Amino acid sequence: MHIDDLITAAPLERTAATPLFRQLYARLKDAILHGRLAPGTRLPATRALAQQLKVSRQTVLAAYMQLTAEGYLRGGVGQGTFVDASLPSARPTQRPGANPGAIVPGAPDTQVGPRPLPPRGLAMASSMARVRHHSGTLRAFRPSMPGLDLFPFEVWRKLEAHHWRRRELPLGYGAAAGHRPLRELLCAYLNASRGVRCTPEQIIVTTGSQQALYLLAQLLLAPGEGVWLESPGYQGAAAPFMVAGARMCLVPVDAEGMDVAYAATHYPDAAMVFATPSHQLPLGVTMSLGRRLALLRWAEANRAWIVEDDYDSEYRYTGPPLASLQSLDRAGCVIYVGTLSKVLFPGLRLGYVVAPPALVEPLTQAKAVVDRHSPVMPQAVLADFIRQGHFARHIRRTRDAYAERRGAMLGALKSRLGGMLACGPADTGLDVCVRITGPLGEADAVARAMAAGVDLRPLSYYVHPEAGPACAAPPGMLLGFSAFTPVEIRAGMACLEQVLTPETGLRGASPR
Repeated sequence: MHIDDLITAAPLERTAATPLFRQLYARLKDAILHGRLAPGTRLPATRALAQQLKVSRQTVLAAYMQLTAEGYLRGGVGQGTFVDASLPSARPTQRPGANPGAIVPGAPDTQVGPRPLPPRGLAMASSMARVRHHSGTLRAFRPSMPGLDLFPFEVWRKLEAHHWRRRELPLGYGAAAGHRPLRELLCAYLNASRGVRCTPEQIIVTTGSQQALYLLAQLLLAPGEGVWLESPGYQGAAAPFMVAGARMCLVPVDAEGMDVAYAATHYPDAAMVFATPSHQLPLGVTMSLGRRLALLRWAEANRAWIVEDDYDSEYRYTGPPLASLQSLDRAGCVIYVGTLSKVLFPGLRLGYVVAPPALVEPLTQAKAVVDRHSPVMPQAVLADFIRQGHFARHIRRTRDAYAERRGAMLGALKSRLGGMLACGPADTGLDVCVRITGPLGEADAVARAMAAGVDLRPLSYYVHPEAGPACAAPPGMLLGFSAFTPVEIRAGMACLEQVLTPETGLRGASPR
């Protein structure tokens, strides 16, 4: 194709938002990069090209100047303008609209693409594919969602504005382990409320608990080493271990929590345990004291790490929160992981690790590798929020409100769905696990509910894809109550009753 024909093959779009000179610049740049304008090719004079394109000469000049500044063109007054001869030659590629079967001279026999991802990259790109993230309008009964209507955002705004006005925060780089005042306050809080035995130096602030799990997996696991994982269990936890190349050791859960004896028999050589002893997701059970002690003894004898994920145990409705597994540890093998997403709001993206003394320095350095440190401003605002008593008041307020909402859900389940759904343990957390006891199967019941606008999770979602029959979940659903008022909960239950009743089927109305 002649150079003039190549440049003027399609008219510039005069009504487009992109300026004409940028359109011409992009067309020429694309032709150079894809070999249609070879190195050394002479371009038309600016005045001649402007006449061909029916644009001002300044438009052409601006495009040429930009390409010259970026190294695509060279030349000067009286010399002409050329594609820089020092550029490497590119193979011409098939033009849009050309015959797919046509042979382009000089084209390679096979399509050249980017280097494929290595195994670790493939694992990272696919490990979270099964994890469902909250999206769209909040609808009953979205699980694991705090009640944002109860959060004192105005207080938070004033605390943040105070810091910006005073400008006392270090606006350069901060400590990799986190804002020191926040770590001190978290230490006091965890000691008083969860029985966690630690010093502020043992706390590393992370960008959510998900980052904490990723750091621990990368730092502590060699490829092929085993990790005990509850099944059914939190699917987001499996992803970091999968990326680290760990071997998934899936352990069933019963009324006493993770079956330690099963795991010790089937996976005696595992290097790590991921457990939720205070409140198991999704079944809602609490690990018995006997199982806790057995787990600690096994980990100590096998020099294995235990990652204790304590994500929502502040909300216990039948007594004070239970002491953490870490409080029973005497061998320094329990790594305590917490999050503020459930207590405050998920968008805050702050979590923390209480590391055994031997892990503090390695984990701090690993945190610095990943993102240097978590944002300082939210940490400073949270420190003020705790110091001034807002945090304790918020937990008391939400615990009372969630207890009322939980009561509304349990009452509606009993009165409306007693013959179709059976409630599991519901003394802790933000959700209720229900087993399907009626004539519908799980897939049918969930499909009907979702079609009617009810947001929930089937229990089968929490089962790892590699799990065998021993690690299956009973047919059921996880229903969240914490983010909804009693009125919204009763309306949602009425809708759920209608769609789960075989006679009415999908004729139910939306709960919102």
